[in-house]
Amino acid sequence: MVSGQQMVIFVLGWLAYASTYFLRKPLGLLKVAIERDLGLTTAQLGLLDASLLLPYAVAQIAFGSLGDTFGPQRIFGFCLIASGLSMVTFGLWSSVEALCLLLFLNGLAQCWPNCTKILSCWFTDGQKNSVFGLFGTCAFAGGIIGTGLAVYLENKTGSWRAVHTIPSIIVASFGILVLLFYRECKEARLQKPADEDENALTTSSSSPHQFRELIRLPAVIEISVAVFCLKLVRYCMYMWMPLYLEKQLGYPSTSAGLFSTMFEIGGVIGSALCGALIDKYSPSRPLLGVTFSITASAASLVLFNATAHWGYASNSLCMFLSGAFNCGPDTILGAAVPNKIGQQDKRDCSAAVTGVVNGFGSLGTVIEGPLIAWLSGMYGWSRIFPLMVVLTLLGAAATIKASPSIRSTIKSEDNHLVV
Repeated sequence: MVSGQQMVIFVLGWLAYASTYFLRKPLGLLKVAIERDLGLTTAQLGLLDASLLLPYAVAQIAFGSLGDTFGPQRIFGFCLIASGLSMVTFGLWSSVEALCLLLFLNGLAQCWPNCTKILSCWFTDGQKNSVFGLFGTCAFAGGIIGTGLAVYLENKTGSWRAVHTIPSIIVASFGILVLLFYRECKEARLQKPADEDENALTTSSSSPHQFRELIRLPAVIEISVAVFCLKLVRYCMYMWMPLYLEKQLGYPSTSAGLFSTMFEIGGVIGSALCGALIDKYSPSRPLLGVTFSITASAASLVLFNATAHWGYASNSLCMFLSGAFNCGPDTILGAAVPNKIGQQDKRDCSAAVTGVVNGFGSLGTVIEGPLIAWLSGMYGWSRIFPLMVVLTLLGAAATIKASPSIRSTIKSEDNHLVV
């Protein structure tokens, strides 16, 4: 049974993190307009991606540990405010160097580990796969809303330059709300959920916070590799699909932007269902369901590549399925599992572990910009989809390797608890 306080925390965290995609997602949509207006090359467009996503990867590792030390509420709230401030003047600049700098600051201010650390303490282990699965819909729903808002603002103003102003204000406003209300149980003077050992999250002098210590924890490397592969593929779809649909398949500009959200619509459904299905059918082996989902995502990409010229209906179905199966395991791998690893054996380093997993995984998002720009320039789009399929299958192999360690972690805690 979910209490009113748990619901407030869930909804505020969901809305706050979803809002960050209002400032991330428009970049993929606006590439054609920015390219045309500023005369940028494909390589420079790839550099814009890297400017946003490289600092994001670094921040996950750095700010995860800061959240364990100084409190996740402060770090998350101030990062949201910094993100909004960094992008509010984005449309006023025409220099590629200035745009890269603002995107760099925005990427540096993203803070997933501290968001999930707070959420985790409000729910029992038996709820976490389902809760994180539902919570993970914020990223994909935020992407859909961010795309729709960007399309609306671009059409209304006639330019890409006004697209980031209103979203920047929204994100900074959520930062203030987080600082006021998004608290851990202990800060709200409430007891932790019933199946948490009251001493389980007490900081210990042996709690690992150094990177070298964190990557030695069970399954951290394997989970990080899986997240790396899935995020690389996902951000290829986020950042380049509108351009592909417009240039390769002949979609009108507005239709290409809106149609690309089919991937994220699938992500919303997949994320919501994946955690619940794992809790129901394989609670002691969560990575079994994750591996199935990732493999199905690879199959969906193969199908999309084979039927790309069949028209809207087949494109919609394949995009939806690939999104559902790619995004479904995202918060299981990027939040539920790392949080459990970070809490095992009375460690208090869940935000740090989550930061390492998502930080390393996010290096995939950094690589995708220059990689896709180079591949599309050298070989065209014919080589890109096979690459995405191979990377997806590599992610599935990493989860298979990690599964025994995660299963042992669950059994050592309690045979009926869920990661």
